[in-house]
Amino acid sequence: MVLTHVAMAAERPNILWLTSEDHGPHLGCYGDSVARTPHIDALATRGMRFRRVWSCVPVCAPARTALISGLYPSSSGALHMRSMVSLPAEIKLYPQFLREAGYYCTNNSKEDYNCRQPAGLWDESSNRAHWRKRPAGRPFFAVFNSVKSHESQIRTRPHVQVVDPRSVRVPAYHPDTPEVRQDWAQYYDKVSEADADAGTRLRELAEDGLADETIVFYYADHGSGMPRSKRWPGNSGLQVPLVVYFPAKWQSLAPRDYRAGGESDRLVNFVDFAPTLLSLAGIEPPAWMQGAAFAGPYETEPPALLFGERGRMDERFDLARSATDGRYVYLRNYLPHLSAAQHVAYQFETPTTRTWHTWFEQGRANDAQSAFWRVPRAPEELYDLETDPDEVINLVASPAHGAILERLRRAQQEHALRIRDVCLLPEGELHARSSGDAPYTLARDDTRYPFTRVFAAAELASNLEEEALPQLRALLDDADSAVRYWAVLGHLMRGRDAVAGHEVLLRRALKDASPYVRIAAAETLAQHGADADLGPALAVLAELAPPQHTGVFASIAALSAIESLGTRAAALHDVVRGIDPQVPLPDERFSPYIPRLKANIVGP
Repeated sequence: MVLTHVAMAAERPNILWLTSEDHGPHLGCYGDSVARTPHIDALATRGMRFRRVWSCVPVCAPARTALISGLYPSSSGALHMRSMVSLPAEIKLYPQFLREAGYYCTNNSKEDYNCRQPAGLWDESSNRAHWRKRPAGRPFFAVFNSVKSHESQIRTRPHVQVVDPRSVRVPAYHPDTPEVRQDWAQYYDKVSEADADAGTRLRELAEDGLADETIVFYYADHGSGMPRSKRWPGNSGLQVPLVVYFPAKWQSLAPRDYRAGGESDRLVNFVDFAPTLLSLAGIEPPAWMQGAAFAGPYETEPPALLFGERGRMDERFDLARSATDGRYVYLRNYLPHLSAAQHVAYQFETPTTRTWHTWFEQGRANDAQSAFWRVPRAPEELYDLETDPDEVINLVASPAHGAILERLRRAQQEHALRIRDVCLLPEGELHARSSGDAPYTLARDDTRYPFTRVFAAAELASNLEEEALPQLRALLDDADSAVRYWAVLGHLMRGRDAVAGHEVLLRRALKDASPYVRIAAAETLAQHGADADLGPALAVLAELAPPQHTGVFASIAALSAIESLGTRAAALHDVVRGIDPQVPLPDERFSPYIPRLKANIVGP
């Protein structure tokens, strides 16, 4: 017998997701005395809040990709902003599962994923989408996203101030200036506006007589839009609020520790949302989903750890991973020669960013405020949220925390292996190696992606230990270009003393088959090699900087190298001025990246 949508959907709950952008748990129900969030606070009084929730990635598009897929973006290849990767045919996004089960699925109004989606993913996805359009007898799943608290709204002027800037708490990593207080106060005002949007939807639900029929989630997409929250893979960038409400009719589907007005200490990651959603709909989550259901008949035991990750942020490459047990936060920086505060143009539109940078440049910032800007970064960071909620006291060198450091370090390494972190490849190479296939599939093919060797090279290159140099020298001859890439970066990160004596091998790398090895070698020799190496190194960068030669990813890498060289690359400024950024792009939102890098090098 073929079941109709109505038959399949019989006695399934309605599910409403109320989401907002760019804010952490700065809500009254989380104990924030400055916040004015009456609607979510009231929902928390009737429902339950989760204390330790990580968005997986501290920026919107990859975070949403984790939500809709149940996969870590570093595993699917969708970590880098606007990367637009394909997924294997056998991997479905959660609306596909729900619609097959009879749900009417709507999204209002933002999609913004880093993966390509199938046609007809939603019944409707627009700013007009609403559960009220569903056919009779169909349960609904609806997402309503508020953009009121987005990073861009923190800096929009003029602004009618409600929260007094004198009342906000300035975190230890920010300088206490009028500009910073203004931005934090305006942030709170914008969170209040997002709360009002949620209140509108809750009122509509009640007006429709559906409040007792509908499970409600409220959450944000990552930490606040303030600098060193958004884009930073520590707790301040990843922790989000999550409030859930289960009406009496659906209490049987609630988390095991659910109680009205209560809180849960269960660790929750964005990859857990898709399997939880399927569980609530009575669908067993597929084994390939990397998260764990925290409600419904397929609820699992709580995980011991949460994991986070950071990749390319707009025009700036980076590679960092993180883990927490709820108290301690561990960060692993695989590109420690790059500042955590790389000049992402969009981030620098916020007054706090510019003021903070000025303080650092003028030597007015203290140690806690300077760490965000310094290079090199520590390869590893460890913070105790109980005694240091702002994450400014790095405990890596503390003997008393050695066992904790080792436990989280090992867990992060095991996690990378378990999910097959494919974003250890240079981004352009990730796409080239998976051409005609999905990066997720590539990651599981050792012949095309020898993960163990690449990961070991990345670990070795970025630990900054001098004792690793003999091994790194040997890896310059490896058969895999990604291993060679990390071997070259290992020399770049260690500086002139590491390069001395290895120039012959690095010069040979200037002619490597991989443009990413060539660019890394060129930057290394131009920065730390002999005077005679400067000309050949700059010639490589001049060749690869125009995107018409090797594509947008190599162009971004070459321009980033030219920028890092400063006056040593002055001979290339005319080349940079002449670069035409008009090339095929993975997504139209790549279009400002090359012009931004050009402007940083030679001016607008």
